[in-house]
Amino acid sequence: MTMKKVDTRNHLEWMDRDECLALVAADHVGRLAVLDGHAPLILPINYVLDGDDIVFRSDPGTKLDQGPRSPACFEIDAFDRASRSGWSVVIRGRLEEVTRYDTTTLQRLQSLPIDPWAEGAKEHWMRLASDSVSGRKVGPYPPSGAGVSGGAATDGGS
Repeated sequence: MTMKKVDTRNHLEWMDRDECLALVAADHVGRLAVLDGHAPLILPINYVLDGDDIVFRSDPGTKLDQGPRSPACFEIDAFDRASRSGWSVVIRGRLEEVTRYDTTTLQRLQSLPIDPWAEGAKEHWMRLASDSVSGRKVGPYPPSGAGVSGGAATDGGS
């Protein structure tokens, strides 16, 4: 039996790492958050999952100017407004540009199926080297607005 970790205050269910990575692997569009000066900036990217890392291509701009060797995070989610349910996965790590100086890694990344939607050469290969992966699920809930009171997170059976 798999144990689920559920916060009894808000009934959010924490997903395990494997479930999070499976959801990320199943899609190819997400959001990358970087610091632009002292303010966070969230940008849509086309990506592919490489192990636990997010890989994408970029042209010169904010991701190259602000990103390399900096902390960053990636987010992907899905939701259903009608049932008031959904999930979200966040991957935190360090953003890196993979260059010709790491030929083996660059050649491997160039073989991955990344298909950017935005026009441009996208000659720079970027990787969010993962430090942590987390995810949560919510709902479904009826639209009554009635809350459930409770305590801290607990482990519950499924």
